[in-house]
Amino acid sequence: MLSKSSRWLTCALAALYAVLGLALFIFPTRLAPVFAWNVSPFMAMTIGGWCLGNAWAALVAARRWRWSQVYAVLIYLWLFGLLQLVVVFLFRDKLRLEHPIAWLYLLALLTNGVATAAGIADWFRLRPAWTTNGRVITPLVRLLIALFVVFVGFLGLYGLLAREGWPGTNGGIFPELMSLFTLRSFGAFYLSLALATSTLWIARRFESFLAFIFAEMGLVVAITLAALWNIELFDFAARPGGLAYIGVYVVVGAVMLALMWTYGTHDVAYRLAPRQ
Repeated sequence: MLSKSSRWLTCALAALYAVLGLALFIFPTRLAPVFAWNVSPFMAMTIGGWCLGNAWAALVAARRWRWSQVYAVLIYLWLFGLLQLVVVFLFRDKLRLEHPIAWLYLLALLTNGVATAAGIADWFRLRPAWTTNGRVITPLVRLLIALFVVFVGFLGLYGLLAREGWPGTNGGIFPELMSLFTLRSFGAFYLSLALATSTLWIARRFESFLAFIFAEMGLVVAITLAALWNIELFDFAARPGGLAYIGVYVVVGAVMLALMWTYGTHDVAYRLAPRQ
């Protein structure tokens, strides 16, 4: 596996994202006006959901700390940090750093960047094994992975390339108008998740797949809760695309729960056959 230094940096990420996520998730109305850029309370709560999901993912990775099991989780965290730092750099003229919550956001991303650099250096130095002798994922699971990667990857690229006023950016899906800063942040989040998921094809083992969906379940739960808490912002009759925004998270979460219920989420001794 990677070094103890990388493991401690991953633990630090879990702590920073947990504090940041809880603050944004619990106090979105108070913190939205003083966040790092102009966001609504709902968007602040959604970003808090990302951070809480990242905290859970980092905690799972640091606890299990076996490359063949958590490589996709770590790659997601690394990509998330790098892509979000690029977005912040490109929109640095829009940054507002008057409040500690903005500095906490930057600190979390910078720590993420350090963890990424350390992790990549460790991988080149140690070359941990990608696979174990565990069971290979089934064709159905491979299909689910492929569908997820294509769909979420499209959302990521769209968010990184779309302009203000394009379909989906004017309240048609997410119930509020998005600035380019927010749109690019959404795109960076989705693309990092899609690219990390695609790496599950490298090992094609249930061990890494189950660890990944267990680690990423926090994202699905937190973002869905944020949407349901702000359900009054959705006008499903006038803008039915909002159903897709919530529905996708519900469906993905249900599939993930079904897979974990069937195969388990065990560290190494995961279930090799469905429950009877």
